[in-house]
Amino acid sequence: MALHRPSPTSNPNMSPANTSIEMAFQLANERYSSVGVDVDSALKKIATIPVSLHCWQGDDVGGFENSGNEIGGGLAVTGRYPGKARTADELRADIQFALSLIPGTHRLNLHASYAETNGRRIERNELTPSHFQNWIHWAREQKLGLDFNPTYFAHEKAADGFTLAHPDRGIRQFWIEHGIACRHIAAAMGKAQGTPCVNNIWIPDGMKDSPIDRKIPRAILTESLDLIFAEPLPATHIIDAVECKLFGLGSESYVVGSHEFYLGYAITRQKVLCLDAGHFHPTETISDKISSVLAWVPQLLLHVSRGVRWDSDHVVILTDELQAIAQELVRGSFLDRVHVGLDFFDASINRIAAWVIGTRCMLKALMMALLEPISMLRQFERDGDFTSRLSMLEEIKTLPFGAVWDWYCLTSGVPAGPAWMEQVREYERTVLSLRDSSLASSPPGSVPGSGLAR
Repeated sequence: MALHRPSPTSNPNMSPANTSIEMAFQLANERYSSVGVDVDSALKKIATIPVSLHCWQGDDVGGFENSGNEIGGGLAVTGRYPGKARTADELRADIQFALSLIPGTHRLNLHASYAETNGRRIERNELTPSHFQNWIHWAREQKLGLDFNPTYFAHEKAADGFTLAHPDRGIRQFWIEHGIACRHIAAAMGKAQGTPCVNNIWIPDGMKDSPIDRKIPRAILTESLDLIFAEPLPATHIIDAVECKLFGLGSESYVVGSHEFYLGYAITRQKVLCLDAGHFHPTETISDKISSVLAWVPQLLLHVSRGVRWDSDHVVILTDELQAIAQELVRGSFLDRVHVGLDFFDASINRIAAWVIGTRCMLKALMMALLEPISMLRQFERDGDFTSRLSMLEEIKTLPFGAVWDWYCLTSGVPAGPAWMEQVREYERTVLSLRDSSLASSPPGSVPGSGLAR
């Protein structure tokens, strides 16, 4: 078969770099076609998969309550990189800029602590959709879907590490009311945007040392959750999810909302189960859990993160496990039943770059999975030809995926390859550096401690 090489002069408006990307894509397309992969179909599919970016990467999980409480709940953000968002407007601007460097149409995941209350203290059990109208209006303008989370940490009523499983009925009732309020906020978001808002409940409840009674807190949590979910809300507006965890800082020995607890709850109540990639043992992965759990629950929510030893919230990179997660979603035809979100926070590097790196890596993993010759691999498996299956799985690792990814970025109007970092550097120089008064007197073009070359 004759190889078609596009002429560098076929599009006089295309730069030499973009022409090279187009030529590489044409070559890659033919390579993939030779093993039965329809690249055009993969490109069309990847463009329909939204990733829900987490707002809390942009301001170190601070929120806008001005409560002065430590984050707590087993959460800790390390690093003091300059330029974090200080207001909702700054955070929205940073998110909007990050999205301009990511191909596709995506979503934003908000925590309740990001309510805008005009400087007034509003108790969390008194939050209403009105406190999120700016977010709703902005998201509609950006054509951005919103997801939501009650905030069960960084509050005086969570200082002892218990919320929905708290033995004090009054404190527990406060958090139940917060959960109910957040369901109404999420439903209002879903109604306004025309797509369901995923409302995910995670609580920090647990103990540092081994408790005598593991049973009663879980019975209390069951009762609290049932009260929160008691009111039926339209499925077209809200999707309820519950999130498990193995351990956290201050809850190393016992977490009330363990994987087994929430798996049972999600199955019996037919709720969405959230699997966070950083919430399991360092030797444990979630990719193998996906098909097992989806046999029993209607949908899954994934919080894609990266655990490093005990710390679960590192910026997502293109690891084997990330690829395995994406492969399971594609190979199992689960994309229409799984909501993909991110959950990490890193204040040691440029926060916007962290968003872009993590989201682009998630999308790269999905595209790699979409470019597998799945029909061929399945046939090998059905025929018991495991030698050919293994051989092909290894051969496709060196197919020119990068050329397809660069073409997807180029045709989506975002920078291909590492070019996006130049725009991040400029944004840091002209926007982020001005947020830190200590940087105001720095020489032009320098950002102390930033690590970004000029």
